Amino acid sequence: MESNHRSIAARVLALLALVACVVAVYLLISNARPEDDGKKADRKVRSGQVKAQREKGPETYVVQPGDTLTGIAQKTGVTTATLERLNPDLDSATLNMGETLKLR
Repeated sequence: MESNHRSIAARVLALLALVACVVAVYLLISNARPEDDGKKADRKVRSGQVKAQREKGPETYVVQPGDTLTGIAQKTGVTTATLERLNPDLDSATLNMGETLKLR
């Protein structure tokens, strides 16, 4: 009879250990998520800023050191295709610092 009680106790303890592990993993994952949610919220804010920039944004952009055509497109909310169309003499491989690009 005592053996049977130990067996039941071992099963209950094993189940409790499993539940504790599942809760620990859940807490680890849920604590990591606020950073991701913050990034998503930040992206939404930046997305809203880009939309506002498109509507009221500047008509030109001055190339900064380290800029790429893709980076400029992301900063200004203008597609790379539009940048290339508006700036036909533009060589995207060799953007020059201080060069002015049309955005509209």
